Amino acid sequence: MGDTEAAPAVRPGHRGAAAEGERGLHLAISGTYSSGKSTTTEALSLATGIPRTHAMTSREILLELIPGKQVQELNASELTMLGLRRLEERIHHESGTGAFLSDGSVIHEWIYGEARMRVGINPGANLLLRTVKNIAGLPVKRFYRDYMDAYGAVVKSRARRIYDAYVHLPVEFGLTADGHRPVSEEFRRLSDDLLIETLEELGIPYHVVGGTVRERVERIVEIFGLPLVMPLDEAIAAAHDRVRSAIEVLEDDDRFHEAQRTKSLRRRVTYAMRF
Repeated sequence: MGDTEAAPAVRPGHRGAAAEGERGLHLAISGTYSSGKSTTTEALSLATGIPRTHAMTSREILLELIPGKQVQELNASELTMLGLRRLEERIHHESGTGAFLSDGSVIHEWIYGEARMRVGINPGANLLLRTVKNIAGLPVKRFYRDYMDAYGAVVKSRARRIYDAYVHLPVEFGLTADGHRPVSEEFRRLSDDLLIETLEELGIPYHVVGGTVRERVERIVEIFGLPLVMPLDEAIAAAHDRVRSAIEVLEDDDRFHEAQRTKSLRRRVTYAMRF
């Protein structure tokens, strides 16, 4: 798959090539759920020696803040807490002075919140249940609409200041339905469309890069003229191992919490009707 540049290399208010060279490239790797962001960013980081920055995963944050729940079980307040915690993580890890490759970006959690405002708090629910929950949530929906607008303004402003360019990974792989990702292709496609729309709005140069992990890394290296410090095949193999190991640790925790749950009818109904 080819790449698409959405804006000139230097735009009004942008730091410009000289400033970028002084402090290194700030590149965000964009994409929605199950698009391969973590593996691609990890492989690119290992191959080029540019540090990878990222937020804690949703599962990691839930183990800390709301143990025992999956993302699909969170109410609106808890989802807000999750998004803010991830934003805090990103700002902290991207506050250094050197180059970095961001696994995602500050706009991602806002995008997922915006998509939930449109699809419903549980994207995997059937149409009838989503309709009932949307009606039940009407008394607070205006507040969350205003909140998401304010949140979006803040993260868009920061994205313009912090990132030199984006690489967007399109939806090419199957969705992993693990309870911590939405089990709705509609939600994933909407999130992907919103990401592209937001990049167009921001005017930040971006490239859409698809294919295998190797093809993606090769193309990104070519686009930005990045030097290699490790052979690509070696970097990709190591990236797969690291991402797989991190997932296995979290799945072990998930199995523990799953075993502790009380699967009562009342609890299932509470999860289904939450807002």
